[in-house]
Amino acid sequence: MFQKSSLACVFKSLCFIGGGIAPIAAQADLVDDSHLKVDMKNLYLDRDFTTSDAVQSKVGNWSQGFDLQFTSGYTNTPIQFGMDVDAQYAIRLDSHGDDGSLPMDSSSGRASDNYGRAGATLKMKYSRTELKVGDMRPELPVAWHDPSRQLDTIFQGAVVESKEIDGLTLTGGRFWSAVTRESSNHEKFYKYGSTDNLDSDKGLDFGGATWNVTKNFQASYFYGVMHDIYKQHYVGFAHTVDLGGDFRLRTDARYFNNKEDGDALNGKIDNRAFSGGFTLTKGGHKASIVYQRMFGESIFPTPNGYIPQFYLLNWANQPFMRPQERSWGLGYGYNFAGLGLPGLAFSSRFIKGSDIAQAGRPDGAENERDLAVKYVVQEGLLKGVGVEWKNYLVQQRDFGHDFSENRVYVTYTWNVF
Repeated sequence: MFQKSSLACVFKSLCFIGGGIAPIAAQADLVDDSHLKVDMKNLYLDRDFTTSDAVQSKVGNWSQGFDLQFTSGYTNTPIQFGMDVDAQYAIRLDSHGDDGSLPMDSSSGRASDNYGRAGATLKMKYSRTELKVGDMRPELPVAWHDPSRQLDTIFQGAVVESKEIDGLTLTGGRFWSAVTRESSNHEKFYKYGSTDNLDSDKGLDFGGATWNVTKNFQASYFYGVMHDIYKQHYVGFAHTVDLGGDFRLRTDARYFNNKEDGDALNGKIDNRAFSGGFTLTKGGHKASIVYQRMFGESIFPTPNGYIPQFYLLNWANQPFMRPQERSWGLGYGYNFAGLGLPGLAFSSRFIKGSDIAQAGRPDGAENERDLAVKYVVQEGLLKGVGVEWKNYLVQQRDFGHDFSENRVYVTYTWNVF
């Protein structure tokens, strides 16, 4: 078993070697407030193409992954210091074709036998302002990580977040590289759909603010620029209201404005995107309706190897972000805890996209149906073990191949301390 006393010795030695970042006596909070966990995920994915012209009728992989995350506390000093460490490793158990979720070995045409990555994050805090430099998993309108496949997306950069004013969060920084679900190497930023030789030498700069105007109303604005490729403005609003009788209604409205930047290495970008929706909850029930619309001649720009943009409310297995696309989404989910089955949950969604101006036609269409069932063991020897099945049915004949897909996740988090 890991002992915090051993970690304390390591941190004290590092501080001494580093020239005395903080007195050894100040390291108590650094160690006592630290946490170490290991997320374990067994993922089986099988995609069956249902169109006869598909090059390969089935693709998929089976893998086991480990994600170690150490989060330190802070030194008890005027300017507080800490350091986080992350390490990810995955083993391929089986592979039949490239489904885009594991690195591919070009010599064998199969997914790599194993792959991994590791890094660290130095963090500093003064008052209610925090600076982090190193590995991160952002959840911002201009940059988001991707936990949907085996190993999570890792961004590398420097981010400062300030909460000096109550209700207002200011965020800014630069990401200079990212490692995606299909790689174990950090890469410079480029626009997805182009090639990585058309990358940005300066990286992705961003800044923004999130303001909790009231307890139930939030407004946010962000600006990001992937230098010499694209720049992006984002405005978002969220409002929640209690309707009585255990009903609650959340309203979301989100807008992006995307244009090319500087040398425009990937050409002209002309895209605006609106995404809005309502979510009604009562007890274990959740129902949602979403409308999303793309404006302009270009597809919505995203970074590197299909890093997702979850701020688009109709982002699913397919992103529904093609030029001029209009899409409607309907969703329903239920948490069975109210029926005496805690840990069991169901969700479903159907999205239909139309009016797509791409592939030489002005009226392309696509749709997707998603189902998911998840159960987390609540007690006993297997407490905390999660099992989830996801099924996707995608029809996009105008822009690719129709397919059905099944994913099975078996997950467990070992909280070491």
